[in-house]
Amino acid sequence: MQEKILDSLRRKHDYVSGDMLSHRLGISRQALWKHIQALKDSGYEIVAVPHLGYQLLSVPDRLFPSEISCHLNTKAIAKKIHYFDSLSSTMDYAWQLGMKGEPEGSLVIAESQTKGRGRLGRSWLSPKYKGLYFSLLLRPEILPSQAPLLTLLAAVSVCEAVFEKAGLEAQIKWPNDILFERKKIGGILTELNAEMDAVRFVVIGAGINVNSDKKGLVPHASSLKEKKKEHLNRVELLQEILRVFEKNYFRFVKEGSDFITDKWRHYSFTLGKRVRIACRKKHFEGEAVDIDSDGGLLVRRDSGIIDKIMAGDVEHCANP
Repeated sequence: MQEKILDSLRRKHDYVSGDMLSHRLGISRQALWKHIQALKDSGYEIVAVPHLGYQLLSVPDRLFPSEISCHLNTKAIAKKIHYFDSLSSTMDYAWQLGMKGEPEGSLVIAESQTKGRGRLGRSWLSPKYKGLYFSLLLRPEILPSQAPLLTLLAAVSVCEAVFEKAGLEAQIKWPNDILFERKKIGGILTELNAEMDAVRFVVIGAGINVNSDKKGLVPHASSLKEKKKEHLNRVELLQEILRVFEKNYFRFVKEGSDFITDKWRHYSFTLGKRVRIACRKKHFEGEAVDIDSDGGLLVRRDSGIIDKIMAGDVEHCANP
């Protein structure tokens, strides 16, 4: 009911009659007043003037489902939204949804996480009301070997959305770190549930430092606010990420990976750099020369041998 009230107030940039609202929604004036009070308690600024009605003046800086859904216009992504003021991990919750048969495109989003994580079990700092911490549940008809491409796709989508909404040209450190001026502003995490030859579901998570101040960031990290020098609207940025992701995802499912790897090369911070590789029993240095069709990083050792890296740590280092 509160979403319907907000929708009615958004449609008119002037006062909306209480009588008209209650009649349109099929509720009493008293019930309408209670819903308005609940919205005000949630942070919506709504004024009531006798004989004129109600007017929506401002919305809170919160990632409420009603705000995310408003004018989102996606076909599958975020048609169902699970919102939490605080959650241990959006990845864990989305994984549980996947096991229960939740439909593709379901979004899990939290204002803060107590156990947010990145690749290799590393923790992800998730200060409340400052960033975007969300996971998407997908059920693509792809081979398990193609799943790493979804990490690249998500990273590219974030970079495209950040440029569109903030005017900042972010870069990607293989495979999942989002950087701006060499400092990390976000990361992508992909987890897979699959059989030998089929994917059951994929959970893609993202953590993005949006409005964090410098004192609230870990060393070598930054935020969009720090770079842009202004507060960003988190809802609008999230909406753009979801729209761009859906567009890229549908194209990937239909056409394959070539356009994603091309876009990734454009945003890459890693290619052409000397890197130090640490994965399982491999530890060596070389030049990152390209990625292949399944998202693997191709690294040329000093001996000239080219290794394909699908997982592990990639550290940039000074050229010899």
